[in-house]
Amino acid sequence: MNRAQAEVPARLALLPGDRATGFLTHGVRAGQEALPHVAIIRASTPIQEDSVRWSVDPVREILEEAMERFDAVRTDADAWLAPRLHATLRLTRAEAADAGLWNFLALAVAPDFVLWRHLPLGRTDDGVPRKINSARFVGPHYSQAFARLWWSAEMFRDGSDYTPAEIACGNQDMINTALRLAAIDHKPTALALVTVLKKLADGGATRLGDRVNALCTAVNVAGSTLMYEVIAPDDPPRHEALTEWITDVESAPAVPWERLPEGPHDGTVRRSSCEALSRMFERFAAEAPLRDRARFGAVHD
Repeated sequence: MNRAQAEVPARLALLPGDRATGFLTHGVRAGQEALPHVAIIRASTPIQEDSVRWSVDPVREILEEAMERFDAVRTDADAWLAPRLHATLRLTRAEAADAGLWNFLALAVAPDFVLWRHLPLGRTDDGVPRKINSARFVGPHYSQAFARLWWSAEMFRDGSDYTPAEIACGNQDMINTALRLAAIDHKPTALALVTVLKKLADGGATRLGDRVNALCTAVNVAGSTLMYEVIAPDDPPRHEALTEWITDVESAPAVPWERLPEGPHDGTVRRSSCEALSRMFERFAAEAPLRDRARFGAVHD
């Protein structure tokens, strides 16, 4: 579903979920039918703030670069794109929690990217064209094509350092599973998960995806009785630094292609807390049972 650049709106807006869902016909989800661009724009509410951060062009630029760079292995785009999307769309968490923004991005700005990244290739056994899951266009933050990337970068960054987010987004099981857990609202927990993931990967662990899923399950179950915030205390974020970073977007250069961008200097995680949880989670990873693949399939898109 490639559209003429002239049809791409100049500014971001908010598209309500109930209106957005109505545009997702079977043909649209199969990539065989164009979305009604004019109707989508009419159904959307403009963002009144006059700031460069609501401009569409910088977002389109990084998405087009990702589609060109990673066309051979599309899942690899996530680790590159998540930090750059986050650093381009400089949002507060409250702003990012408005699903209307992500709906507008998916339907009005870059439906081509959503299909490129998530549409299954080929046809079903009975010859019917495969369709993309509606949640990739209009869905929760852990499924929607753009929300999942922005929130992954937000939850797994360590202050201005996006390296842990890049590592997390390089493993589909981590972002598909961990992003659903309330426990990763606690930064030391999120970064400890990344630490263990990296050790498993660097050590050549077999069935890495299954191990990550088992680890996330164990962390979630243990979190119902353990208080990670008590075991691994952390400092509150520096909100003034986040506000300054958002304001600086007016004069900030475009995000770099060949190195990670710089996030807000709103505080890094206490090393002692991350180390304490990493040791605990390593034990979880060693003891957690792996799922029986004969009973459960896995989807890594």
